[in-house]
Amino acid sequence: MVFIHMAEGYEEVEALTCVDVLRRAGIDAKMVSITGSLLVKGAHGINIEADMLFEDADYESCEMIVLPGGMPGATNLRDHQGLTARIKEFAKAGKPLAAICAAPLALAAHGALEDKNATIYPGMESYLAGAKPTGSKVTVDGNVITGMGPALAMEFALTIVEFLKGGEIKKEVATGLLYDRIGEI
Repeated sequence: MVFIHMAEGYEEVEALTCVDVLRRAGIDAKMVSITGSLLVKGAHGINIEADMLFEDADYESCEMIVLPGGMPGATNLRDHQGLTARIKEFAKAGKPLAAICAAPLALAAHGALEDKNATIYPGMESYLAGAKPTGSKVTVDGNVITGMGPALAMEFALTIVEFLKGGEIKKEVATGLLYDRIGEI
């Protein structure tokens, strides 16, 4: 199971693209609200109902934590004490973590990007404390996947699919989405 974390001010394109693409790949992707409410308002005023509250999420069954960006969504994710503890646990255990746009700042703030190659929304590289900024669209380094921003949400999500299910499943999903017509798969 993959938990995609929702905070007030999340980037809608990034969150929903991840949920959609992962589910198309047969991955049990769940939206987890850290707000105390299932209804979470995005950075552009779009309200989405999460699948569960953070307090009800079983992290023993979670194989990857995903953080969509957006502001103030990324800082809200960074500042949530319960999620902070989970990020630290996953990083220490080498379990998969993924963040896109501004959200890599939440991973960096809690030591999950130490000595890792990572990318973040352009101009925010100073938030990648301990990491080596790549400037790439999507960067994979060990157990961590980072993406640059909203236009790269599809590539970011497909990279997660490849990480968890392999290249053939990624190619099947990408072809079904017609991604092969715009990008290299």
